[in-house]
Order: sequence, then structure tokens, then C-alpha cells
Amino acid sequence: MPQPQVTIYTTPTCTYCRQAKMYFQQKGVPYVEKDVSVDRQAAMEMMRRTRQQGVPVITIGAETIIGFDRPRIERALASAARNKPTLGLAVADSSRIALEHGVVPIFGAYVGRVSPGSAGERAGIQPRDIITEINLRPIRNADDVEKAMEAVQPGGRVSLVWVRGQQTMRSEVPV
Repeated sequence: MPQPQVTIYTTPTCTYCRQAKMYFQQKGVPYVEKDVSVDRQAAMEMMRRTRQQGVPVITIGAETIIGFDRPRIERALASAARNKPTLGLAVADSSRIALEHGVVPIFGAYVGRVSPGSAGERAGIQPRDIITEINLRPIRNADDVEKAMEAVQPGGRVSLVWVRGQQTMRSEVPV
């Protein structure tokens, strides 16, 4: 699952700040800490967001949470995970599909369906194509597509390499 951008505005004496940081560490969620007691720019940034001076202030994606509100944090993390960029493709392991059809396997992700208007369609991918690379990362099976997309931020770009028949094709699209 991709991790959303998490920022915690803190001070060294804040008990709830320590609890929030410990919570994210236990969940394996990376975060950026901004100590507003020494970072004037971070303090002003926090004030613009919340119009108040209390900490902790936690941003998760586009959501701002004042205080260590665990239920809201969990909802924001879940919501941010659902908003991860996708290619809009239904894929399967291409080697498995090749073996089912009695042909020499090509390692990659076999495209079964392309959603209309998706990043995959804009890139030019069609059903029966085999994706072999995403952002310079080799794709050997369907799981590799999801893993490669975890590193992509909303609004980012994805470079794709795929095989169609005997042709190798390339494209780059925003997601």
C-alpha cells in the first residue's frame, strides 16, 4: 500500500506530538517532522493552515488534523491510500496466460482490460499488451504493477514499456 505524505508540526515538550510520532512509527508510516519552536517558516505554514498555534498539527495528504485524533488519522490514512494513482488496467501474469495458450512465455503483466479515460488508455495500451517496465522498474508479473505504482504520487508521471505482438512500445503519462 502506498504511503501518503504525512507531516507533523511539533514542539519538543508536546506529549501528544510524541504519541503521534510513536503511532506512525508503530504503523510503519513515514512522516516529516517540523519543529515549530525552532522553524519559523514551519510555524507560519502551520498557522496559515489552521489559524491556531497548538500542536500537534498533522497533515495527511490534503487533510489537516489538529491534535492527536487517532480515529481521524486512521480515516485519513485509509482515504489517502484509496486515492493512489492507478493505470486503470486489469492485468494478470503474462507467463501464466502464455502457458494456458501454449506459447512461449514473456514475463510481464498481461493486459486484459483498459478502462476508458484511464492513464493506461492515454498511454496507448490495449488489451493483450504485455507491460514489461514501469518507471524503469522491470515488471515480471501482475503484482509488480501494483508495487511499481505504490511509488507514484498523485499528479506524477509514469513511463511505461510494453510489448504488442513483436513491437516494443513506450509512453509517458500523468496519473
